[in-house]
Amino acid sequence: MGFLLGVVRTLWIAPRLGGRAAELVEMPMMVAASFLVARALMSRAGAVGVRDAVLVGLAALALLLCAELVSVALVSGQTPAEYVASRDPVSGSAYVLALLLFAAMPAAICHRRTLR
Repeated sequence: MGFLLGVVRTLWIAPRLGGRAAELVEMPMMVAASFLVARALMSRAGAVGVRDAVLVGLAALALLLCAELVSVALVSGQTPAEYVASRDPVSGSAYVLALLLFAAMPAAICHRRTLR
């Protein structure tokens, strides 16, 4: 979903609104997609403890960051340090928050189920 929205953002939204605004428009859609996918996967997993859900979220975050850094290196030739330094301070901060939400999503869904 991220790569698809990234293409839409880069080719159509950013030229019209600018890079920062385009990234900020994309973030809520990515967080919503993360929630929907995490909810579907956690329902398939059945009874999973919060600790295991935290580990799943951290593993998913690690895989996401690896995929992103590899794709950035292949597409733009940037090193991870160059990529981080090139991020806009506002949309970059929102992106870090979105990543934290992405990682926390399985645990939040699991915790919510235990409260029912």
